[in-house]
Amino acid sequence: MNKELMEALEILEREKEISKETLFEAIENSLITAYKNHFGKADNVKVEIDRETCDYYCYAEKEVTAEVEDPVMQISFEEAKEIDPAAKEGDIVRVEIRSKEFGRIATQNAKSVILQKIREEERSVIYNQYFEKEKDVVTGIVQRYMGKNISINLGKADAILNENEQVRTEHFRPTERIKVYILEVRNTPKGPRILVSRTHPELVKRLFESEVTEIKDGTVEIMSIAREAGSRTKIAVRSNNPNVDAVGACVGINGARVNSIVDELCGEKIDIVNWDENPGNLIQNALSPAKIVAVFADPDEKTAKVVVPDYQLSLAIGKEGQNARLAARLTGYKIDIKSETQAKDAPGFRYEDYVYDDEEYDEEAYSEEGYDEENYDGENYDGAYGEEAYTEE
Repeated sequence: MNKELMEALEILEREKEISKETLFEAIENSLITAYKNHFGKADNVKVEIDRETCDYYCYAEKEVTAEVEDPVMQISFEEAKEIDPAAKEGDIVRVEIRSKEFGRIATQNAKSVILQKIREEERSVIYNQYFEKEKDVVTGIVQRYMGKNISINLGKADAILNENEQVRTEHFRPTERIKVYILEVRNTPKGPRILVSRTHPELVKRLFESEVTEIKDGTVEIMSIAREAGSRTKIAVRSNNPNVDAVGACVGINGARVNSIVDELCGEKIDIVNWDENPGNLIQNALSPAKIVAVFADPDEKTAKVVVPDYQLSLAIGKEGQNARLAARLTGYKIDIKSETQAKDAPGFRYEDYVYDDEEYDEEAYSEEGYDEENYDGENYDGAYGEEAYTEE
């Protein structure tokens, strides 16, 4: 039994996840290549390796003939008799080939064939491993900056975080561990090329799936997500169990669940709102923390008109229009926001055209004394804690 060869194959299988059968085939091909380099042709050469003992047998099939014109393909009658006493002219006999007879160059070529096969299989294994993780989140270690791009080590392969997939406010140090979203895995001659992102909305979605058990088991479902990387994200969630609060499940006790995601995203604010099949209610939820007087949504045109109290207008629009912009992406509606004064002055305005719910808007609870529109900067509300936790203080 060839113990050294068996141990080498087991180590390669364990460390590089290359099957022994593939390695056996590589060895067989390398011996055939060595024979071809030594004798010039190998059309009649066969190699058999015992998978249990690793003992191998290399032979050439030669035709028995009275006059040998091609010693590589033919064998004389006398030589054939020594191998098989029953051999007769025209028969095919197996002539054993000893690999020790191969020259140095042929041996080097055989070695190159084996190493090349191992490299190809290693690249293939790594490609398949990370191709299965495409569109998923993995943890990597920052290695170095390559110009404006960042090299991220994912374990068995390196990924590239391009400049346009980086959050401008994030700055990483070498050896720092971060989570990234795998955008694409390409198979190239030099090995798999893995492209990752820190700005993709799916990154937030996958982080919630890993952090929130109810999302993982399907009890709570993320219906829509809108993100401005590094600043704010809005997600709409729905519960498939009437006894489970979707927003509360995502927030966790004292905000534990959402806080871990916020920390991973370097302080990016996250608003979690309830999904509603009624577009009017959904738009109202999406515009939180602003309180809405009335909403009129046109499902055909995908447009919506929203009326808010005068002192809530800047809150509804948000800093640099961010709140309204994210709400529009979240709902898929083009939203036109007006204050009550602007709406009353608009031609053809009628309150009866709008949906109004006294419970959703309590003017006394949100009096102008409790809200300073001029000093509101759109940043002092962390929607991650749900609408109920919001106070004007």
